[in-house]
Amino acid sequence: MSKLLIGGRWVDGVSTDRLVDKFRGEVFAEMAVASPEQVDEAVAGALAAVEASTLAPYERYRILSAAARLVEERSERLIALMRDEAGFTRADGDNEVRRCVQTLELSAEEAKRLHGELVPMEAGAGVRDRLGFTIRVPRGVICAITPFNSPLNVLAHKVAPALAGGNAVVIKPSNHTPLSAVELCRALIDAGLPPELLALLHGPGSAIGRRLLEDPRIAFYAFTGSTRVGREIQAAAGLRGTQLELGSIASTIVCHDADIERAIPKIVNAGFRKAGQVCTSVQRLFVDRRIAGRFVPRLVEAVHAAKAGDPADPSVVIGPMITPEHAERAASWVREAVAGGARILTGGTHEGSVFEPTVLDRVDESMRVVCEEIFAPVVSVIEFDDVGEAVARANASPFGLSAGLFTSDISTALRTARLLRFGGVHINEASSARVDAMPFGGVKDSGFGREGPAYAIREMTEERLITIAY
Repeated sequence: MSKLLIGGRWVDGVSTDRLVDKFRGEVFAEMAVASPEQVDEAVAGALAAVEASTLAPYERYRILSAAARLVEERSERLIALMRDEAGFTRADGDNEVRRCVQTLELSAEEAKRLHGELVPMEAGAGVRDRLGFTIRVPRGVICAITPFNSPLNVLAHKVAPALAGGNAVVIKPSNHTPLSAVELCRALIDAGLPPELLALLHGPGSAIGRRLLEDPRIAFYAFTGSTRVGREIQAAAGLRGTQLELGSIASTIVCHDADIERAIPKIVNAGFRKAGQVCTSVQRLFVDRRIAGRFVPRLVEAVHAAKAGDPADPSVVIGPMITPEHAERAASWVREAVAGGARILTGGTHEGSVFEPTVLDRVDESMRVVCEEIFAPVVSVIEFDDVGEAVARANASPFGLSAGLFTSDISTALRTARLLRFGGVHINEASSARVDAMPFGGVKDSGFGREGPAYAIREMTEERLITIAY
């Protein structure tokens, strides 16, 4: 059973919830559920720990580096765990572990290079004999609230930079995937992190999350999830710091001069890995009408060949969605689109939590498969006549997390990248292209703030000015 981590100790909750294998629907573990009093105790313990902490930057580096090695050594256990609790195929699980290792390594390095800057005080009129410089100091207690679709690496992107910056962290993972969070905490503690600097709480967001938002002792909230919940967090946080990575309807544009051989496998991977349950998964695929006649059939052929089913089967590319209810919700959107005139080119059905990879065309912007985040293995093909049209239609979304663009023309690439209003624009890559060192975050209703250890650590620390007159 997964336990709670409070005050440096693993403890039971006030109740338990069952955890169900995402493919078979069988109970495989239990999750301890925290009480409101345990939430308060966890925050108090984290605050006391960070105020008493004497960990130097090099020690933080050493701990995070050691944790990276432990996660790497425990990869097989983690891959099997995420197969059960998240429905990940081996490829998805292996990628999650490898990226988590890299995120820990990058954060370790940032612990050593976090610094302020010299302020040119004597640039002011009449200022003499005065020095100024800034330093970075911990914020205090960071609250990390994370989703089910990246239970290890997204958590590492919040916890590792926070620890690298000298903070304590209170973690609230998704109820669907609590065990991955347990394993990351164990790796950090086994690597030498004082356990009091971590707290791990399980339970419903409506209760646990709300209690955390009401606690003024928390200095900063790092959240990945829906825009609706993100708005609630921002409203409750007030003047406290936040980093919000929210909803998305990711677009990828394929121009007439694109390298099709390069584009199709990248688009298929970006649209259907983790059963399409990624905020940057290709949902709207804009294809130049001049090449649609040869591009779309090849795309459909590649998608049709991607096998969906039991994630324990090495030949399966697409595992189950997180629950049968999520799959049925996506299927209802597809049926609704078809009733409105859309056409299914492949897929469109599901059995339990397993949703066949689906490609639609003849869609319009009023359909939910186009104008709302479907978070499922469903891609809608939209033909266009001019790249400016594709840009305008992509920008019309209230979201702006990530976009992809395939073209062989450098001028088209650079002009279009400036016009696409997204947090990231990836040339000759699909919308979900990501390297963990890069700044990652959105604009508009996709939130603000940036992940990526070098960027997150600055958000999770405060800049303090020091001046000296002599």
